[in-house]
Formats: sequence, structure tokens, C-alpha cells
Amino acid sequence: MENGTKLRLLYIYQYLLHNTDAEHPISTPELMQYLKEAHGIDVNRTTLPNDFAMMDEAGFHCEVVRSRQNLYYFDDRTFDLAELRLLIDAVSSSRFIPPKKSEELIAKLESLASVHQAKKLRRHVTVAGRVKADNDKVLYIVDILNNAIDARRKVRFQMTDYGLRKRKTLHKDGQVYTVSPYTLVWDGDYYYLVGFCDNYGEIRHFRVDRILRVPEVLKNERAVPAPSVFDPAEYSHKVFRMFGGDREADVTLLCEANVMNGVIDQFGTQVKTEVVDEGHFRAYVHVTLSPTFYRWVFGWGGRMKIESPDDVLEAYRDMARKALA
Repeated sequence: MENGTKLRLLYIYQYLLHNTDAEHPISTPELMQYLKEAHGIDVNRTTLPNDFAMMDEAGFHCEVVRSRQNLYYFDDRTFDLAELRLLIDAVSSSRFIPPKKSEELIAKLESLASVHQAKKLRRHVTVAGRVKADNDKVLYIVDILNNAIDARRKVRFQMTDYGLRKRKTLHKDGQVYTVSPYTLVWDGDYYYLVGFCDNYGEIRHFRVDRILRVPEVLKNERAVPAPSVFDPAEYSHKVFRMFGGDREADVTLLCEANVMNGVIDQFGTQVKTEVVDEGHFRAYVHVTLSPTFYRWVFGWGGRMKIESPDDVLEAYRDMARKALA
């Protein structure tokens, strides 16, 4: 095959990929005109069917609408329009991805569609004004942490906080954390690093977008192996769903019937429940005790009550008293 033929096939494929879809096919004369004007290639209309047959044989399938003038379009994309919308929505709404990086990722996702489809996708995207992380290095930090997990090496980093005047400050006066990374968890719009922290001698979690800069990978220090009973999914469920506590407890909740959706959203369909009467049910949940858990209960406006254990109920009441004061 001559180089001219090779280039022609590539030009045809590239044009169809970026400029056509089921709603925007191209006719034989239009394709011939494009090749002539854009690349100086003269082609006979009888040659094009052979080109498409060759592309199809190579796995690049183009649809043909048979008519007096055949119409062609590319319809063999990795993602369909609905899937791209889903991915773009996830990127645009994700808090841990900074605005600039969100725009870059969305542009790359749009390039997987035709230019006409990309315009449709762009009309439904809103990034400006959303609450986003301001750590532009967050994706590189995630990449470094993944590499450290694969290499089973410790990492070292500092964390940041926001001070009284909304300025970034070093967490705990710049304390340096040395961590054996086990996994990365995406929960509540944020990425968290979970691993064994040498500073505390136990498994801890750290919000990735609050890490000061790209962590240092300690190439000469092997990570502390994860306990054989460590289950990332279970850890995520217990800690992140009721984030911030130090003690776990089995809690019985008395709930009105219309609270069931909220209980399932929080604990999943496997949560143990029992019907009390036509208007109430009990839920038996295992939680990490924290102000977040108590706020979640309070947020139901009396439609959910803590029945037991007594010390958890008293802690809830104590928090309410402090809030009233």
C-alpha cells in the first residue's frame, strides 16, 4: 500500500471520529471535497467504499446510510453520550479536583465525542462557583500515593488547616507524619489516605487535598503490613459514614417510617431493622461515635431517637445542652 493510501485512510478516520455521529453524517461528495481542500488528495467516489471496507476489517467500524449519495459516520466510540455525561458530571461535581484540572479533564472527555456531541455536553456542564479544592497538586499527590502503595513504601508529609482569616496554616505547627499507605478512599467528595501512622501507632486517615505538597516516598523504609483483618470497605463504612470519632458502639434507633430512606442511604440495605408499629421501626446500627453522628440524628427533627445504650443517649443530650447554651 502506498503512503498516499495510508494517509488517506488516517485522514478519513480522523475526520469521521471528530466530526460525525448518527445525527451528523457526511456524504461521499463532502468527504471527497474535505480530502481535496484539507490535504490535497484527489479520490474517486468508487475508491471510498474500498477504504471503508479496509477500515472495517481493521476494527474501525463506520456506519453507512445507503442512499443515492451514501452517508458515513463513526459510531464505534469507547463511551456513548450518556456515559460521557455521567463521567463529566462526576468530574465537575467532585470537590477534590481543583477547578482548572476539572476543566482540563472535561475537555479531554469531550474530545471522545464528536464536535457536535461535545457542544451538547458543554451546555450541561457547570464548574464555576462550585466548592472545589484549591490544592492544584492533588492529582499528582494521588498518583504518588498509589505508587507508594504498590511499592509498599512509607510516605512522609505535612498537613494544612485554615486559620481564623481563611489563610492556610500548617496543621499542628507543622507536624510531619510518617505513614504506611494501605489504600485511598473516595468518600463524601474527598479522597482520603488510609494507613498505619507511626506518629500514633495505629491506622489513621488523612484528607488528600489537605496534604501540603507532594509526599516524600521513603524508598528505604518498607511499609508496615496491613493487619490480616483489615478490610478497607469496612473501615470506610465505619469511619467515613460517621466521620471523626474515636469509639465504636452498637446503637438502637427508634425511627418514624419516613426515615427509612435516610437510614438505608447511610448504612445500606443490609442494616438490621424491625417493625414496631405502622408508623415506626427500630434500626440497629454500628457506628463511630462523633459529633457528626449526633448531628445526623438531630437533623431528623425528632423523627429519630436514640434508645440505647444509655451512655450514647446521655452524650447526645449533653451535646444538645451545650448547643442551647
